Amino acid sequence: MLSLIELVQQLVSRPSITPEDKGCQIVLSEHLHRLGFAIEHLPFADVNNFWARRGKEAPLFVFIGHTDVVPTGPLDKWNSPPFAPTIQNGQLYGRGSVDMKGSLAAMLVACEQFINKHPNHRGSIAWIVTSDEEGPGINGTAKVAETLKKRNEKIDYCLVGEPTSEEKLGDTLKVGRRGSLSGHLIIQGKQGHIAYPQLAKNPIHLFSQSLIELLNTNWDKEITCTDFQPTSLQFSNLHSGTGASNVIPDSIEVKFNFRYSPTTTAKKLEDFTEAILKKYHLKYHLTWQRGGLPFLSPSGQLRLSCLEVIKKLTGIVPTVSTSGGTSDARFIAPLGAEIVEFGPCNRTIHQINENVSVSDLEKLALIYEEILKKTLHKTSKH
Repeated sequence: MLSLIELVQQLVSRPSITPEDKGCQIVLSEHLHRLGFAIEHLPFADVNNFWARRGKEAPLFVFIGHTDVVPTGPLDKWNSPPFAPTIQNGQLYGRGSVDMKGSLAAMLVACEQFINKHPNHRGSIAWIVTSDEEGPGINGTAKVAETLKKRNEKIDYCLVGEPTSEEKLGDTLKVGRRGSLSGHLIIQGKQGHIAYPQLAKNPIHLFSQSLIELLNTNWDKEITCTDFQPTSLQFSNLHSGTGASNVIPDSIEVKFNFRYSPTTTAKKLEDFTEAILKKYHLKYHLTWQRGGLPFLSPSGQLRLSCLEVIKKLTGIVPTVSTSGGTSDARFIAPLGAEIVEFGPCNRTIHQINENVSVSDLEKLALIYEEILKKTLHKTSKH
C-alpha cells in the first residue's frame, strides 16, 4: 500500500522548477504501471508529459496534474529548505506541496484504493501529467490534448487537482475559467533634453490618455454573465527612461493582461484596444498572446458526484466557481469532457514557506476515491 505522505515527500524533494520534472513522472508512472496502467511518455521540446490509461471502455475518467513548480524565491526566507519536505504542527512544508504534488499523491493513493476494492470497475481511468503548467503552457497538456484529439480519444470526466479550496478543504469547486489575453506594447516617442520638451516627444505623456481610457472601459459592454467575474484589465509592467532625470525617453514598454468572460472574445478585446491607441495617434507596436479561451463545463454526473462526496466527507457544501487564474483544464474543455477542478487550500501557493495540511491531504485522497466510486463503480447509482 502506498504511503500518501511518503509519496508527497518523495515528489517535493525533487527540485522540478518549470519546465523541469526531475524524475517525478517516473515515480508516478512506475506506481501507475503497477496498478495496470499502460504508460506512454509524450515529451515535447524540453517538457516531459505522460499519458497513462487503465481500461479500454467508456466512460473515461481522467486525472490531470503537473509536476513542475515555480521558483523558490530567496532561500534564506524559508523556515526550512524548500526541497527538503518538513512536517511541523501537522503541516507539510516544501515548494510544490500544495501546487500540486500533494494532489498528485492523493490521486495516486485514491486510484490504488479504488482499483484494489473494485478491480473490475466499469469504464477506464487515465492520467495526464505535464511539467509545463507553471511555464508557457505550450508543450505540455496542450500538446497532449492535441495528440488525444487526433486519436479520437473521448474523455467523459476530467478532474484537475489544482488547489481550489480557499479557507477550508471543500469550500470551492471550480467548473470553468476566464480566458487570458496578454499584450506587449511599445510606444515610440522622441528622446530629448527635459528642459526642451518642444524638441522631443515624451512617450509616457503620449500614452497617458490612452491608459486612462483603457482603464475606464467596460469591456463586457453591459452584458452580464452570472457564472463569471467581469472582464478585468491589469497592467503588470511599465518601463521607460534612461535612468537619467534630465532625459525625455525614446519609448515606453507596457505589458498588460485581460482576464475575460465569455461575454466577449480575444479578437474583440484586441480590436477595441487598438482602436483606442489609434484614436490618440500613437506610434506603436503591439503583439498579443492568447493564453486560453474561457470555458464553463456543464453540470453532469461528475459535478453532482463531487458536490455529494465533498459534503459527505467534509460537511461543507462547496461554492461552484469560475474564479482565479487559468489552468490546464482549458486545453481539455474543447474535447467535450465534463470538467471539475478540486484540491487543497491555496493560501500559500507560490509563496515562501508553501505548506499543506497533512490531514487535508489524507481526506483529499478519500474524496478522490469516493468520486471514482460514484462515477465508475458498477453498482453506484446517483
